[in-house]
Amino acid sequence: MIIYSTRHGETEWNSLDKISGITEVELTPAGIEQAKLLAERVCAECGDISAIFCSPMKRAQITAGYTAKALGLDIITDSRLREWNYGSFEGKHRDTGGYREAKLQFGCKMPGGGESVFQLVGRIYPFLDDVREKYKGKNVLIVSHGGVCRIIDSYFNDMTSQRFSQFFMGNCELLRYVIDQ
Repeated sequence: MIIYSTRHGETEWNSLDKISGITEVELTPAGIEQAKLLAERVCAECGDISAIFCSPMKRAQITAGYTAKALGLDIITDSRLREWNYGSFEGKHRDTGGYREAKLQFGCKMPGGGESVFQLVGRIYPFLDDVREKYKGKNVLIVSHGGVCRIIDSYFNDMTSQRFSQFFMGNCELLRYVIDQ
């Protein structure tokens, strides 16, 4: 089994280095082009994809749509893949004071009604367990968000706090996780 993980195409806020969690933000023209190139890459490099799982958020749905169309598959939307709720940090610049530190307080919710890392893990890990059980021996693609991709990577790889804080997933970057069942 191979699980491929990717982040949506570039959004307006990505281009401005703003924090975009649960806020719906449009893809830029560059983000749309990234999504099209991702579809070509998946078709050329990933072999037989049995399912495409996607966040319900528009930026991920649009990104996944290009690959789904190219492969002739439906998108399976799963609300557990929505982006991390960054609370009062939503829409602020990534260099905003306290943001980087707040991400490393795993058991503390983001200020202003956001989620903790543990809450995010609490929905992503069970999702991955479900996919591994239901799609054993098959290849799947997950289209989500930077924060979710960080948690997906931590599911498959040991991740120190330092590595967690430094993890970055580029727009439409594709990571591959091979699972020996």
